[in-house]
Amino acid sequence: MLVAFSITPLGTGDSVADLVAECVRIVRASGLPNETNSMFTNIEGEWDEVMPVLRACTELVGREAGRASVVVKIDYRPGVPDDRMQAKVRAVEERLA
Repeated sequence: MLVAFSITPLGTGDSVADLVAECVRIVRASGLPNETNSMFTNIEGEWDEVMPVLRACTELVGREAGRASVVVKIDYRPGVPDDRMQAKVRAVEERLA
């Protein structure tokens, strides 16, 4: 499954980059396919792989900032092979060519 999520620390002032960077470290340390852009972090894996990562990030931000706002979008398609994060982008790029 593909998961796009954004965790915003609340009550830490204007810059949230330090805590966001710590979350990205957690995601990258998971070893799951992932990518981070200016708005979301995308991660690909099974439920039991992805959810502990999301929980760890949320709990970190909650601990450090006192409050975390979390947005999650899940694309769940059982039986579809891995590498969907890249395959979906390739499909659009092929149509643009």
